Amino acid sequence: MKYEFTEPDRFVAGTVGEPGERSFFIQLRSKSRLFSVAVEKAQVQAISTRLEIMVAEVRKANPLLMVEKGQSDHAPLESPVDAEFEIGAMSLAWDEESKLICVQLFELEDDEEDFEGEVVEINISLSMAISFCARSKAVVNAGRLPCPFCGIPIDPRGHLCPRANGYRR
Repeated sequence: MKYEFTEPDRFVAGTVGEPGERSFFIQLRSKSRLFSVAVEKAQVQAISTRLEIMVAEVRKANPLLMVEKGQSDHAPLESPVDAEFEIGAMSLAWDEESKLICVQLFELEDDEEDFEGEVVEINISLSMAISFCARSKAVVNAGRLPCPFCGIPIDPRGHLCPRANGYRR
């Protein structure tokens, strides 16, 4: 099954849960349709990084291309956050004709032989991509702070630091 959204009203990454136990989602709203997919933290970082690179390359190749200032979106994910599927692979492409970035999110493959997973295709403007990247960075960095000694994220109850010979930090 393929879902297609062109210039949705909202396209964001967000989380549900407490730091250390968060579930990550990419959510979009197009008119009355709310669509969410489950994603890993590293995938949010990867898509954000690649979108930033793509936006920079498009701006460099098309210096006369106007990019509207997008609005910051700091609102939480809309409820209910029911994932349609979990993301396995992603692809990004620039459509020169429509001046939109095409983001494709593919369902994580099953072990079944005849598996034909679901795909969501989202076509977003450069300004929406920039807004998505800014929010994604904030969401990813809002997790647990790293230990100053070992770099492992510190649990709210502390952690056993390997660099401090197992003493609790």
